[in-house]
Amino acid sequence: MRGTTLRRLRLASQITFFLLFVFLLLRTEFPGSVRSAGADVRVPYPVSLFLETDPLVALATALSTASLYRHLLWAVPFVLLALIVGRGFCGWMCPLGSLHHFVGSMKSERKRGPKLLESNRYKRWQSAKYYVLTVVLVMALFGSVAGLLLDPLSFLVRSMATAVLPVLNYGLRASLDWAHELPLGPARVGVSGVATVLDATVLSFRQPHFHQALAIGLLFAFVLVLNMRVTRFWCRAICPLGAMLGVVSRWSFVQLQKHDEKCNDCKRCELHCQGGDDPIPGAIWRKAECHLCMNCLGDCPEGGLSFTWSGRPGKQTRETPQLQRRAVVTSLVAGAVGLPLLRTGPGVKAAGDPLLIRPPGSVDEEHFLDRCIRCGDCMKVCPNNALHPALFEAGVEGLWSPVLVPRIGYCEPNCTLCTQVCPTGAIWEMTVAEKIGSPARMAPDGTVQQPGRDPNRIGTAFYDRGRCLPWAMGIECIVCEEWCPTSPKAIYLVPAQVTDATGQTKTVRQPYVEPKRCTGCGACEFACPIKGRPAVYVTSAGESRSKANQFLLPENQPLQRS
Repeated sequence: MRGTTLRRLRLASQITFFLLFVFLLLRTEFPGSVRSAGADVRVPYPVSLFLETDPLVALATALSTASLYRHLLWAVPFVLLALIVGRGFCGWMCPLGSLHHFVGSMKSERKRGPKLLESNRYKRWQSAKYYVLTVVLVMALFGSVAGLLLDPLSFLVRSMATAVLPVLNYGLRASLDWAHELPLGPARVGVSGVATVLDATVLSFRQPHFHQALAIGLLFAFVLVLNMRVTRFWCRAICPLGAMLGVVSRWSFVQLQKHDEKCNDCKRCELHCQGGDDPIPGAIWRKAECHLCMNCLGDCPEGGLSFTWSGRPGKQTRETPQLQRRAVVTSLVAGAVGLPLLRTGPGVKAAGDPLLIRPPGSVDEEHFLDRCIRCGDCMKVCPNNALHPALFEAGVEGLWSPVLVPRIGYCEPNCTLCTQVCPTGAIWEMTVAEKIGSPARMAPDGTVQQPGRDPNRIGTAFYDRGRCLPWAMGIECIVCEEWCPTSPKAIYLVPAQVTDATGQTKTVRQPYVEPKRCTGCGACEFACPIKGRPAVYVTSAGESRSKANQFLLPENQPLQRS
């Protein structure tokens, strides 16, 4: 098959996989009100497909948890694929790689003529990604997948979900609102048509806002802009998944054949090389760096290059990455020392930060950090925009892991969407019945026919009586009680006699929290009418996932599961 044909096939593959990725990401939401949708709302698409097929996610979580979670078995075929075609995933399927390829193809003053040829030659710094991979895997072996912040698919999902799509959504909404205000006459029908199409495809049901979005978005933009200086810098120097596939490609059957007798030394094969793997005749072809983009075949006017299927490498082929022993040892030490260093903070201690409110279904904090890859899928799917990337609530190790911020959004009792999309089991999948619990069913003779089930608690509400209207000012306010979604309500009101500033006595209802019923959903804090710091707030105390983060005396603790 000719090089130009292979290049077109590669381009078609990149477009197909990138559009599939974007489609699944856009479908990672529930378009409507979960509260009015009834029980057991489901995500109808396999929105975590790319993350579940990520071999690095599967390997790192398997090392950190000594198990392989559910759909991560889908990563096995991609490892086998790498054994056949090496880093073909990077060149043909990776959505982040395709984005880098697109940006790197733009014209740049830094990449013209001899500068472009020189930038596409192999550089020693390309070995850095293997050291990054070593640190990531060693940390995983000791029980942390914090290094997967650099996994390309996790990086792309997080950046798109928390920064790019919210900005795009805001911009499109503002543009449509502006267009609707224009005196367009009959052309207004066209604007309405565009709005209808965008609502059905791209626009979110609600405008999302995320903490850390600026930092995540700037980092994403910076990584893309680097392509203007060095083509696919991320893929060549940083990407740990690319490094993993590069190591596996040692056994792949794809070999580049250089026909020196046909080469006229035009160097066109270097013009659009994506991996910096030196396909030019006379140089060593570095197999672990090649993305199989096929640009070298398409650009060579003499047919001096060809790919063949063979188990025997050519004379001008280096099959393994070029590593330095001292750097490898340093990476091993960095991975081993890095985890204790990250965990010197209070993040993994129970009750370390009262604002560390994890999504419902989360496993205990230490195992949560063993599994959470900070992909942001749970934040994207949350219908109330309640989940946000953490800063240091869970210590440095927990950077950009999900936390619930009740002041922005609360957890709907009949919503389990975040538990459905988590690709690694950091948020364990549960049903609505498991989330809200159920009372014991009694037989007519008074015996227990079916044991009761406690609800899944993510925290407990507390009152700041100095800011609560009925407590501090003697003003009637029952908003928190009205918003409390549990049944029976966790917030109850008690009439009390208070004296106002004129000396008159009146009766107001003052709120209390029943901790046995409170799940920490945050609806009361979300709805509290006090501006700024609310009068009722939620902390992680009493969360179901932790045996230590409890505050009640034994005689007042919630009933245990039978």
